[in-house]
Amino acid sequence: MADYPAGRGGAKRRIGLRDLGPGLLTGVADDDPSNIATYSQVGARFGYQMVWTLWAFYPLVAVIQQVGAQMARATGKGLAENLRAHYPPWICYSLVAALFVANVINIGADLMAMGGAARLLWGGPRLAYAAGFLAVILSLEVGVRYERYARVLEVLSLSLLAYVVTAFSVRVDWHQALAGLVPTIMPGRHYATALVAIAGTTISPYLLFWQAGQEAEIAQRGPARQPLLVRPAQAPRELLRIRFDTYIGMALSQIVGFFIVVTSAATLGAHGISHVDTASAAASALAPLAGRWTQALFAAGLVATGLLAIPAMAGACAYALAGVFRWPQGLEAHVWAAPRFYLVLVAVCLAGLGIALLPIDSMRALYLSAALNGLVAVPLLVFLMILARRRSVMGRFVVPPVPLVIGWLATLVMTAAALMLVESWVT
Repeated sequence: MADYPAGRGGAKRRIGLRDLGPGLLTGVADDDPSNIATYSQVGARFGYQMVWTLWAFYPLVAVIQQVGAQMARATGKGLAENLRAHYPPWICYSLVAALFVANVINIGADLMAMGGAARLLWGGPRLAYAAGFLAVILSLEVGVRYERYARVLEVLSLSLLAYVVTAFSVRVDWHQALAGLVPTIMPGRHYATALVAIAGTTISPYLLFWQAGQEAEIAQRGPARQPLLVRPAQAPRELLRIRFDTYIGMALSQIVGFFIVVTSAATLGAHGISHVDTASAAASALAPLAGRWTQALFAAGLVATGLLAIPAMAGACAYALAGVFRWPQGLEAHVWAAPRFYLVLVAVCLAGLGIALLPIDSMRALYLSAALNGLVAVPLLVFLMILARRRSVMGRFVVPPVPLVIGWLATLVMTAAALMLVESWVT
């Protein structure tokens, strides 16, 4: 825990686990079934050779998420609302439209993976499970007060420990796994594609919109919690909380990713299975290699991560569109106080279910979603980093030099990833 200075007349208090919230939920939402599919594929094809990417990308994604969250907390506006206020409308419309398409595809692919995992656990029709899971998600997200719903999500985040346990339930060459922490670059298109995939799954636009939207809500909870530009005395505590929350959440995301890669390398890769179409296919392949218990644990983790991630994807779309059109918004608001916000949330989820019902290859759907996310991330990060240094936007809370440099480095990494992706399409 860490101390933070008190505001006027306040006593010194401490930052601790009770202050985990938007950053933690964003981090665990990053490990959705589509990301698990990516990590499983990387471990199966390259063994332990790409483990280093998990720690290398950590400071990039942590700082980017921190910058977006601090901007929302300082201004009391979500990311889309800040973009709409300072850039031509067509820029914001284009980014939000691409976000919608990518998230709908991703939700559909995640529902397919969750249905497949449930079928492994209990048998029965995959689509029925997918529809049932979506009904549970919408019932909680729309019908339950967000303060209580957030606690449910935080408890679900413990399910990510399943992937840590899974890694210790199989025979891992830990010497090679730890050696993989040393960066190595290999020639070849497959390795380059894997790097692009990991970058795209680590720094995702929906994570920025989701966390920024939650922080904007915190800034609008009445006189006790106002934007930092209005109540700068709150800044020391709030900025420290955001850093603590974000760094813990994204660290958890990357640690879980590490164990998924290690598990896949020790099982699928070690037995010559170099290609898996989906996360549920990876779980299915584990039974003859590591036993039914390991398969069941991996599959249960898939269901839980989908229950965590789909609300974030749908919520990111709702925050984005409400910010563009300045609608009443927020998961703290009653459904009748922000009807269009909730209508968007429900519509995105149902569109994702429609994708799950289509006879399409889920791996192709995930690839298209990752490609769109990677392409959207580049201009989004550029606009974000420019706004973060404008005093007309951030006042005294402009981003300091170190996070600024790391944020621009993340932008360059995503630009390189997008260029590699385009190059692979052309050739």
